[in-house]
Amino acid sequence: MPPNLYTRWRVVSPGWLALRESAVADSPPERLLQLIWLHQRVRREALTTLDGRPLTVLHPGFWNREAGPDFRQAVIQFDREAPVSGDVEVDVRPECWRQHRHHENPAFAEVRLHVVWSGQAPGPLPTLALGDQLDAPLPDVESWLATEAAAASLGIAQAGRCATPLRELLPAAREELLRQAAWVRFERKAGAIAVRARAVGWDRALWEGLFSALGYKRNTWPMRRLAELSPKLLATAGGMAEQVLVLQALLLGVAGFLPIEPPRTAGAGAYWRRLWDVWWREQAALDGWVLPRSLWRLHGIRPANHPQRRIALAAHWLAEGQVPRRLEAWVQRPVLERDLVSSLLGCLQVGHDGFWSHHWTLNSRATPGPHPLLGEARCSDLAVNVILPWLWSRATVGGDPSLSAQIEQRYFAWPAGEDNAVLKLACRRLLGPAPVRLPPQAAAQQGLLQIVRDFCDHANAICEGCRFPELVRTLVVPASDKTEPSTLPESSTR
Repeated sequence: MPPNLYTRWRVVSPGWLALRESAVADSPPERLLQLIWLHQRVRREALTTLDGRPLTVLHPGFWNREAGPDFRQAVIQFDREAPVSGDVEVDVRPECWRQHRHHENPAFAEVRLHVVWSGQAPGPLPTLALGDQLDAPLPDVESWLATEAAAASLGIAQAGRCATPLRELLPAAREELLRQAAWVRFERKAGAIAVRARAVGWDRALWEGLFSALGYKRNTWPMRRLAELSPKLLATAGGMAEQVLVLQALLLGVAGFLPIEPPRTAGAGAYWRRLWDVWWREQAALDGWVLPRSLWRLHGIRPANHPQRRIALAAHWLAEGQVPRRLEAWVQRPVLERDLVSSLLGCLQVGHDGFWSHHWTLNSRATPGPHPLLGEARCSDLAVNVILPWLWSRATVGGDPSLSAQIEQRYFAWPAGEDNAVLKLACRRLLGPAPVRLPPQAAAQQGLLQIVRDFCDHANAICEGCRFPELVRTLVVPASDKTEPSTLPESSTR
């Protein structure tokens, strides 16, 4: 076999080609520049901005795959000034800052450094040109970025100071720590629901929680606003036939998602017309409640999770009106741990929807087959973040310790959900690059998120001033005592 055969094969691999996407003129593509910055393949001891200031990168920040700046929470130092924490935007040239209208976008307000490939004059921000400051020729850097060494260095760079002591904990102690953090998170969510319930009632508090969770992190507030308006929309729909369709029309109209012109995709026009037959009669009365489209963040959302489809699901729930009662019955009956998700999904899943079972949005083409409006992953997310805290709050306020204990048991038994970008970053920050086996329950994930909220969110990317690492070290058992049980106090939860 020719010795360079596999080398030639690698050139046509998807991973290799991803770095060779089209670029501006002779400049490398932006994704390659992002990887260079992420892995800091630069002369770190001799960086200089375009205006001549020495630059030290204490942490490159966390790669942002969503809308907004390319890197979040970087820590950098100009000359001998105090280090600053902020975001970093990567572009091909300095003029891209204004061409891409970053200067008008509030999401870029915290950008502290503009990283480019080349340029003569800086833009409105401190600007670093990578072209003549790499630590090796560009082809060598590009080849290295496709190796396992690059992946390993990424994990090490993103690990926080607490990763080592957390990994040194006995597994039982680490699991108990995550359990206690998860319980704090659960109590905080339940407490917030109870406060809201005192103002609007238990059912309204549940609806607001469910709607907010359907909005994911980027569309929580507009979805919550729709929940707040739902009593008015239900009153408007009262007495009309086809309640689900009517509520879909009202919710989509108030959300600002109903286009004036019919969609051009096959089959969507007829559904759009039925929605408009409802909306045009009520539009004037509801016009003051219509949300501006600027509230919605739709970039990068998976089609199945589009807010339009989640609104269609919520319309089914509101029209049927029995979700709170079904949840109360569900928590009262015995359910095997292996059946937790499927049993709850049975309470929340709706029947076939003539349009939304086959479409992701009003403008999308029909899918080859039907898709349920709610899947197991989103059902689990609703369970641990809204439904179980809501049920526990009701039981606790109602003075039913037996039911409270049963709900707590379900929470800690609930199977782990799907990984997302936030969880993956939390794992890398808290546990380091090497895999650590975590309990297969959602509570372990919730515990990681709570630690990030309580500690990581109050420190910069280099963990400056964070006490969590030293607190964890107090729990680490010396090597000579590894056979001894953990001394971490057990959780007070049942």
